[in-house]
Amino acid sequence: MKKVIRYMSFVGLLMAGGCSGFLDGEPLTQITDENFYQTKADAEMAIVGCYDGMQQLYSSGVAFPTASEVFSDNCFGGVGNNDAYNYQVLDEFDLQRSPGEVNIFDENWKNYYKAIYRSNALLQKMDQIDWEGDETAKVETEAEARFLRAYAYFDMVRLWERVPLVLEPVNGNIPQSESDSTYKAITEDLLFAAEFGSETVSPGKVNRFVAKAYLAKVFLFYTGYYGKSDLVGLVSKEEVLTGLEEVISSGNYQLIADFKDLWPAASSYTSASGEELQTTYAGKDNAETVFAIKYNITSDYDGNTDGNHWLVMLGLRDAKSKSYSPYGKGWGACTVNPKLYNSYATNDNRRDASIIAIEEEGLDFDVSDQREYSGYTNKKYTPLANPDGTDVAEANGAVNFQIGQFQDYVVMRYADVLLMAAELGSANAQDYLDQVRGRAGLGSVAATNENILRERMWEFAFEGIRYWDLLRQGVEVAAATVNQVITLQDGGVDTEKTIKASNLIETRGLQMIPQNQITRSGGVLTQNEGWK
Repeated sequence: MKKVIRYMSFVGLLMAGGCSGFLDGEPLTQITDENFYQTKADAEMAIVGCYDGMQQLYSSGVAFPTASEVFSDNCFGGVGNNDAYNYQVLDEFDLQRSPGEVNIFDENWKNYYKAIYRSNALLQKMDQIDWEGDETAKVETEAEARFLRAYAYFDMVRLWERVPLVLEPVNGNIPQSESDSTYKAITEDLLFAAEFGSETVSPGKVNRFVAKAYLAKVFLFYTGYYGKSDLVGLVSKEEVLTGLEEVISSGNYQLIADFKDLWPAASSYTSASGEELQTTYAGKDNAETVFAIKYNITSDYDGNTDGNHWLVMLGLRDAKSKSYSPYGKGWGACTVNPKLYNSYATNDNRRDASIIAIEEEGLDFDVSDQREYSGYTNKKYTPLANPDGTDVAEANGAVNFQIGQFQDYVVMRYADVLLMAAELGSANAQDYLDQVRGRAGLGSVAATNENILRERMWEFAFEGIRYWDLLRQGVEVAAATVNQVITLQDGGVDTEKTIKASNLIETRGLQMIPQNQITRSGGVLTQNEGWK
């Protein structure tokens, strides 16, 4: 099969086309592999395309960071009172909540394989490229492509566990692989990136420190969820901890002094004149960011998908479209569990930097179009509005607020590195925990696993981390934690909501494989337990 590539975005980002069949490759146009993947310049463009594929992972469907919060005890599904119940199906691990929602993650599935194809296409052609004698460029490019592939597969294996493992461009009906095979591929890719990745820290780019830190995240989830002592026999706890200590000792990263300055909405305020929005935001590429998926305002309806398309789901939903500057409008997903708000110590500065407390902040919020209103929503990832109510993205040139949001998704912060190292038994565990708590305005507590995991709940709320921290403690622990009966408001009417532990146990915390993909595979793919 002749493979081709197309250019598509305001800076000509590379998009690899490719295979047909249930993996859903892209249309074939323009540049063939007979005249591409030849020069070092081609390789540079190709790796940009791989990053572009990562940028588009969450551009449609239910984005992984959003879904991860809905799964957790942090948030409810929310959204509009007259919307479909797909977010409730996810929240309650129950297809019977809305039996027709069998393709919630279909767009995600396709986006993951499109992104993986880009990395695979480049990796397959590494040896035919003329690197002009620059061996360093070759191995660093390979390290980046392999990390990006590993990143996509780690999302997928956590969502669905058994997924087709495709490590080269293919055309065909590929069966699902067992989880250990996928984790082995992820681990090998990350080990390569950790050894051969660049030592240069550049915003939004993979380096060896990013790979070492992400390897620890994979290790903690795999060993916790599957009850193993090492990562598929390839990496030990000691090796992972050594990698984290190297990240810490590198001096490349540090905690930002004021927690609220990590987040655009939390750090923004109206000027004294009442006409401008001002901020103390530390910036997209601040010293605490280990790795982030980059976004900008240039998305349009002609195929450019550079914006953060999922952020608008988390904005305040108000039928009267009032201005709540600095908080912008959105679709009301992920209403926050009051239990989380109340769990913070009153002097913990992370609470008010992380959560919009609607009544406490005096917002005259209209609940008539909000499902599962709890009085709280997330502040870390939410659109921004100017004092006059205009969307900040649109005011800066975005085509539409729904696709033009530009806040990056911070995949990993330095605080995560510190707390993972503490959890893995660093000799400096107490100091690492104290650094994180001290920044929050809190005193020292013993660096026990229980305290570290509790700290992670407060530190990383709404960052797509909490659910996986629960699940790696065991399905039963996760199930018991999300289990609850609570009264929320649907369109202003008190409504009882139930989340059953038994549903999470039955599904093992995994998600539905999209029915479209099962159908297209002719039954080669099979559904996960609890979703049949």
